[in-house]
Amino acid sequence: MSDSIRISVDAMGGDKGPRVAVEGARLFWRERKNTTFIFHGREAELKPLLDEFPDLKKVSRIVNADIVISMEEKPSQALRKGRGTSSMWAAIQSVKDGEADVAISGGNTGALMAMATFCLRPIEGISRPAIAALWPTLRTDIIVLDVGATVGGDAKQLTDFSILGAALARALFDQELPTVGLLNVGTEEMKGHDEVKEAARILQAASGEGFIYHGFVEGDDIGKGTVDVVVTEGFAGNIALKTAEGTARQVGAYIRNALKADIISMLGAAIAGQALQALRRKLDPRNINGGVFLGLNGVVIKSHGGTDEVGFKGALGLAYEMARSRVMDKIGEGMRRFPTLNAAPSTEAAPVPETEAKSA
Repeated sequence: MSDSIRISVDAMGGDKGPRVAVEGARLFWRERKNTTFIFHGREAELKPLLDEFPDLKKVSRIVNADIVISMEEKPSQALRKGRGTSSMWAAIQSVKDGEADVAISGGNTGALMAMATFCLRPIEGISRPAIAALWPTLRTDIIVLDVGATVGGDAKQLTDFSILGAALARALFDQELPTVGLLNVGTEEMKGHDEVKEAARILQAASGEGFIYHGFVEGDDIGKGTVDVVVTEGFAGNIALKTAEGTARQVGAYIRNALKADIISMLGAAIAGQALQALRRKLDPRNINGGVFLGLNGVVIKSHGGTDEVGFKGALGLAYEMARSRVMDKIGEGMRRFPTLNAAPSTEAAPVPETEAKSA
């Protein structure tokens, strides 16, 4: 990878059209001018947008793709319709072909996971890819996975997710031995279903080889930042993610309403202006937008489909850091240091079931 970070963008993904992707890229490029962009989508729509921003246009190119995957399409339908022809597929293909360091899309999550799996293929030894999210906590940012790719998970998948999450923590946080915890209904060893208990046994035996296994963690441990990596299956992970985002918006609304309640409250808000601005930024889900598809031979970032240009800028920031930190190298290193993953290699990319990885 060169000093310039090359980001491939599915510009047609998302609920609000290509303007969000282009304006988000413009906002991001102002801060990271060693970035170049490949925008995939309908050239007739993208060219006028880039013409509005000459500086961004100089570091960008458009690859025309007339087929757009809608948010309503099932993964299998999206593959039949858009494999090799859609803006989503083209964005991923750029990573496979070495034209880009990372791909990003705000489109249909299930379709994106299916296309990424078919195009990039899973890493040898990984049974299924996962979606990882950066999560702000009282201590520091942590990683939570899976947050929506796989509903249900056996012990092998949970151990896969653990090594992937630990590799991401080493890459992004520069931690030699990040701590890993399995999300459970309690911290006692006898609690949880058999697959979680078996995963705990495997992780305990491998602790020290690229990570430290902490044990079981509960839901409130996520916000506390008890461990660096929280591992769960996608059903529970996605509910936790959406609950946290909704809670952040709820708390933000409470604060805004309280500060406007009367003249004394408004005066206090004026006095504490800087502190309140910092709090608003901390509570704004747009600033932590983006999920990482881990376990593939290439990096794909999923942005929220309903975000605005500020949120898309945040997802581009995550894409940039993934490329800059050479996370694929760290994952490869982690695979070599975690021998249990080599026991049952899986090199064949299976279709994403229709019940999994629905649109976020």
